[in-house]
Amino acid sequence: MEKFFKLKEHGTTVRTEILAGLSTFMTMAYIIALNPNLLTGFGAHGQSLWNAVFMATVLSAAIGTALMALLANLPFAMAPGMGLNSYFATVVASIAAAAGVTYSEAFGGGLAIILISGVLFLILTLFKIREKIVDAIPNAVRLGIPAGIGLMLINIGLGTNAGVFNSEGSAFYMLGSFFTDGPSATKAAMGDSYGTMVLYVITMFIGLFAIAVLSRKKVKGSVLLGMLGASVVYWAGCFIMGQNPFASLATANFLPPFGDMFSKTFFKFNFKTLFSMGYFAAIMTIISFCMVDMFDTIGTLYGTAKRAKMLDKSGNVPNMNKAMLSDSVATCVGACTGTSTVTTFIESAAGVEEGGRTGLTALTTAALFLACMFIAPIAALIPAPATSAALVYVGVLMMSSLKEVDYGDICQSVPVALLLIFMMVTSGVGNGIGIGLIAYTVLKLCTGKFKDVSPLTIVLSVLFIGKFFITF
Repeated sequence: MEKFFKLKEHGTTVRTEILAGLSTFMTMAYIIALNPNLLTGFGAHGQSLWNAVFMATVLSAAIGTALMALLANLPFAMAPGMGLNSYFATVVASIAAAAGVTYSEAFGGGLAIILISGVLFLILTLFKIREKIVDAIPNAVRLGIPAGIGLMLINIGLGTNAGVFNSEGSAFYMLGSFFTDGPSATKAAMGDSYGTMVLYVITMFIGLFAIAVLSRKKVKGSVLLGMLGASVVYWAGCFIMGQNPFASLATANFLPPFGDMFSKTFFKFNFKTLFSMGYFAAIMTIISFCMVDMFDTIGTLYGTAKRAKMLDKSGNVPNMNKAMLSDSVATCVGACTGTSTVTTFIESAAGVEEGGRTGLTALTTAALFLACMFIAPIAALIPAPATSAALVYVGVLMMSSLKEVDYGDICQSVPVALLLIFMMVTSGVGNGIGIGLIAYTVLKLCTGKFKDVSPLTIVLSVLFIGKFFITF
């Protein structure tokens, strides 16, 4: 273990790495159920398809994360990316409408898109083109990436990940409803679900403060302990309100639905339905998936590694090409098993904050994902507000990179400001990097500093302008 992962060299231990891997898993375990929900319309297209996507989610996350551990020896985890999965569902619906087939039948067309984009990603990696792309990202943009990811984590923690629903199925969120609309308006709108909403808010803040205090006192496993403490608070609150948070275990199915995956999504590519949406639209959609995956991965790897002080003397992520290779192979695996683009998760920052520095952290997370084929109902017991507390805390820490920005230089401050806003509002790391590159290039060229902008940076800026302004 020591020889393979070089634990002493990285200043860590087996115990620290395992706790870090567990923390990462707990903060991103929501993807196990959320991804199949999003890709199948919350089961609207059949339980069999939902089961198949569930299996694909678990397997692709486990394989991709294990590759990151064994090839790159980095503490980052992978799973089907948020945002990309919603986009995938929209594309599949468009294919179904164009081909005149059902959503389930068109699903293979969507998987064909993911496979092609993954292969393109793999080719770019093998020929080390992606390394040149990474080098083309100017320092002004790099400074904003960790903070942008931090804002995204805070936004997820206080928004999407803490949402609850009323009896009519409408979603309410902590920032959007509880604090903005006020208690009276929220109570009237939520009805019977108001108590659950209050419990979510209390749980999240107790977890957040607990993590912060434990971290301040340098307690090992502070993030994990805070999440577990918040979970206990939530479970106790449920019992007080007359709810049983463990009721789902009584009817839970602990057997992996391999049969549904093999019959519905496993190597079920359909190139005919893919091109029914038109060759230009299909090609541009493939390019779009490839670009988003690439820059999301680059941004997440760089931002998280910077926070962990893992960058080398040149300011680059160690084993970056191997990390990219792991990511591209994981996307191909995801396509073959039946899910949307697999990418490196920003929630990996939770494990890094716990002290994870090597691939043993990622390997632990991979093992837990694999185990979820059998224990998914148990993993689902960790409430959303408990994971939200960890995400908000880590997000705050990652914003410290802003202290390095030279706010007196508009060629630095403007790209960083736009990057921060775009990342948070669009929930896309790649979108933030894109607008940052465009702003940097335009400002440098317009102020006569041509030598500061490399030709590849200009090319990337033009590609992002095409992505933002051309409807694919």
